Amino acid sequence: MKLIVGLGNPGIKYTNTRHNAGFIFIDKLLEHFKYDKKDAKFDGEVYKSIINGEKIIFLKPMKFMNLSGECVRQVVDFYKIEISNILIIYDDKDFELGIVKWRNKGSSGGHNGIKNICTNLRTLEFSRLRVGIGMPPNKDYLIVDWVLSNFNDSELKILEKTFQKSINGIEKFINNVSFENIMNENN
Repeated sequence: MKLIVGLGNPGIKYTNTRHNAGFIFIDKLLEHFKYDKKDAKFDGEVYKSIINGEKIIFLKPMKFMNLSGECVRQVVDFYKIEISNILIIYDDKDFELGIVKWRNKGSSGGHNGIKNICTNLRTLEFSRLRVGIGMPPNKDYLIVDWVLSNFNDSELKILEKTFQKSINGIEKFINNVSFENIMNENN
């Protein structure tokens, strides 16, 4: 069983914000792969599917970003998912919009959602797909204002292309291809 988590903030006002890149990716994955069942439990939206014989859970935590790990921990414990079968998709301001970076472990890099997941899973060794949202346009822009600002239409089109480039790696993750191979092919 695999768990693919997209990070974001709940609520309509955050739908197209940069911090919700993970939710946007999950929505694209659900369109691409489809799903059999949706549940609202574990403080999240849980979508279940079977892809190539593998049970997949897509998760959108419905807690604010800095509490995402609580929801992830509940799902991991309930379904007894191994850490090696988890992929977290989230925004990263350190990469230009449209750039993705696959990573199999590491610190939070200052991302509060990842920090909370590390704390709740008690490990830094889980797989991630970091989605570039770029840096603020100038020094006067606060990071919090930047990540909570909306993507414009042209930026959403770039994000769509980014998703299309990333789908191959996600399919390989689902099909149990070594994460080292996925990183080597896609970074």
